[in-house]
This record gives sequence, structure tokens and C-alpha cells, in this order.
Amino acid sequence: MIPKIVLQLKGLNKSFGGLLAVKNVDMLVNESSISGLIGINGAGKTTLMNCISGIYRADSGSLDIMGVSCLNWSPHDIARLGVGRTFQIPRIFKRINLIDNVMVPALNDNTDNKTLYERATECLDKVKLYDLRHNNAEELSGGQQKLLELARIMMFNPRIILLDEPFAGVNPTLCRLMIERIKELKEQGKSFLLVSHDLTSIYQLSDHIYVLNQGQVISEGNVDYVRNDPEVIEAYLGNA
Repeated sequence: MIPKIVLQLKGLNKSFGGLLAVKNVDMLVNESSISGLIGINGAGKTTLMNCISGIYRADSGSLDIMGVSCLNWSPHDIARLGVGRTFQIPRIFKRINLIDNVMVPALNDNTDNKTLYERATECLDKVKLYDLRHNNAEELSGGQQKLLELARIMMFNPRIILLDEPFAGVNPTLCRLMIERIKELKEQGKSFLLVSHDLTSIYQLSDHIYVLNQGQVISEGNVDYVRNDPEVIEAYLGNA
């Protein structure tokens, strides 16, 4: 059975003045899969994520999500297609409580408040933040803030989830919890594009990996292929 493609890039380019940050990138994400995206600092990973989610306007190329051509759509229109996003530095509402943070994606939902509240508490319980549900988000640790973003994604219930450095600065216990939730969401049919410097976690989770260097894909394939690719080794370690 041929996998269904839910996200596909072809020839994507993005420059900032004279800097070509993303160069002719081809990429696809299959349904119910995790595609990893790795590369050294400055490789263009977050820029690429921003182009997919509508935060940046690409200069050229194509972007198809769920079969819809949507290059340079606004972030809220991309979200309506079923794309959720977390950020390297969590974008939470620090001065409101965790329940209200999680309920934000459902503000335009016609579901009654009681049902929405119950859904929000369930999402918080899944990331072990239920007991802090009435605390303001600014009281959370950095790792807990990333779990709060994941709970908000779960409340939003997107088909495709873009995760930007979800494990950075997260202690091992919370990291394991994050990995468990990601695996569960994949089993539920969610698709992921996962950016991370934590190679152990990304190797553990990813079905397919793309390697960016200086804005372009220098390698792609399964874990064994990528970790042994001489171009990838050189990009990370330099010439011997």
C-alpha cells in the first residue's frame, strides 16, 4: 500500500538579503509517520519550519498540505488545514492559567464550555500538568512549558504537527514523557516533522530523516543510512 503524502515541498527557497537560508528543498511527510529534520546551528531548519507554517514567505517553490497548494498562506489558514506547531522557545500565555492556555485553540469552537474544559483537563493530564492546571504558565519550568505547548496541540487536534526542538533544555524525565506522547499521537494517525539537536531521540522516533546544511538537503533516508553518510559526518564533525 502506497503511503499517503500529507505534506510536500518542492524546490523551496527563502533568502534574507544576500543570504540564501533555504535552498531548493524537496521534502515530504507521509501520513502517520515522523520525519526528522537535523543539521548544525544555522543550517536553516527553523527557517524551513517558518515557511511551512506561514510565518515566513518563501521566495519560490511549492508547498502542498493535504493535497492543497498553499505556499505563502497566512499562519491561521495553514492551521485551518490541520497543521499544529510548537516553537524552540515556547510561545505560551504566561499570565493566564494552564487550562486557559490549552483552551485557546477552541475559542471559536461551538462546543459548550463544560465539554471544552473537560477536554483541556484531559490534555493536561496526559502531559502530567493536571495538578498545576490553575497555576499561571509563567510558574512552569522550561520543560513544562514545552509540555504545555504539546497539550495545546493535542487540544487543537491537527493532522500534521511541526515540532521545533521539543527536547532542548528538557530534563530526562520530561523528555521521556514527551517521547511517549509523540509515539501515541503517531499511533492515532498524526504526522510529524520533528526538528531536534537531540540525535538520540530523533533517531529513536524518526521513520525518515532529512539533513540540512547551509540551507539545502545533503542527505535523506532511514536512521542507519543517515548516521553513516560521509556528507553528514563531515557536516557535523568537519574534515578529519
